Amino acid sequence: MKHLQSFILAASFIACTTCSAQGQFGGQSLPDSKPLSTNINQNGYPRLLPDNSVAFRLRAPEAQKVQIDLCGKKYDMKRSDDGWWSVTSQPQVPGFHYYNLIVDGVSTADPASESFYGCSRMSSAIEIPEEGCEVFEPQDVAHGQVRELTYFSKYTNSWRPVFVYTPASYEKGDKVYPVVYIHHGGGEDHRGWAEQGRTANIMDNLIARGEAKEMIVVCVNSNVPQKAGSRGGYSWEGMQAYKTELTENIIPFIEKTFRTKTDAKNRAICGLSMGGGQSFYIGLRMPELFSNVALFSTGIFGGISGASNFDPEKEIPGIYSNTANFNKCLQTFFISCGEQDPRINYTRTIVQQMKDKGVKVEFDSYPGDHEWQVWRKSFAHYAKMLFK
Repeated sequence: MKHLQSFILAASFIACTTCSAQGQFGGQSLPDSKPLSTNINQNGYPRLLPDNSVAFRLRAPEAQKVQIDLCGKKYDMKRSDDGWWSVTSQPQVPGFHYYNLIVDGVSTADPASESFYGCSRMSSAIEIPEEGCEVFEPQDVAHGQVRELTYFSKYTNSWRPVFVYTPASYEKGDKVYPVVYIHHGGGEDHRGWAEQGRTANIMDNLIARGEAKEMIVVCVNSNVPQKAGSRGGYSWEGMQAYKTELTENIIPFIEKTFRTKTDAKNRAICGLSMGGGQSFYIGLRMPELFSNVALFSTGIFGGISGASNFDPEKEIPGIYSNTANFNKCLQTFFISCGEQDPRINYTRTIVQQMKDKGVKVEFDSYPGDHEWQVWRKSFAHYAKMLFK
């Protein structure tokens, strides 16, 4: 009851977190600071400082303790006499960072910022810009559309959501397009790639530059419950529920609704983290459906709890014992990981082993941990490879 009262009291004041748009912070000026692009409307906070540290400020005069939880690191905020709480974070690496307010022990999104579904909840976020990453931002180019649709799943016996990107040319003729089925990570859903991942911006810009082919991108919700008695986890058996959903519901719906090419060489499957594991098993085990497969920051090779002694031949029969045929079935096979991600060394080891065995696989890494800036770069890299 105490936590509920604290939450109600704090929430009634948090809405005033916007107030100072002039860069005033605890009575002091913050020169050269600016509101973040993820702020809602005219909210002055959070603010980005020149060294990429971030200033947070909110008004909660009845609260006893307020913290910012920024990507798992908690910062204690200091209260001024007029009820404003403030703190400045350590410098942040470029990219997308989830954060939450903790007011008297109650964790909540910040109403001054946009909220995104990630970490299995709606979370606030900040975006630290990075030079040379204009491809992630809207540009003066022809823009495609992101459509929010629902389809009926016979597997779950329910209506399920899907986001679909179509390139700018889609409305102008009868052209048919190759398709990428792109998968989110654990604790996320179909919104991840469309919102946090900036998929439409990436595709619009790459297409305008002539660096990528026109394609449809399907942002799926791969959170499909297991049937009673079935095995879950990162294994071929554990992928059966989602494999059924993808092959019997999602792909047929997309190919019925949109003008798509329907052969394996014009389908791609990719994903981050959990979605990378799904793409690995389903994409590589089903070459009759997919000739293009990519994994971003997957933990199946190691670096996460329960992952050890990974044997590619056991998981994908024929990858080593019949490598020539395996390579023949694939047009593209790409793996990536963040350079500070705990998964990186395990991933590099398996990639090198694959190369030593003759598997045609391309690998790249990017500065960053298990985070969206790495995945945006991964997808941009992969999109350039596809359907050539």
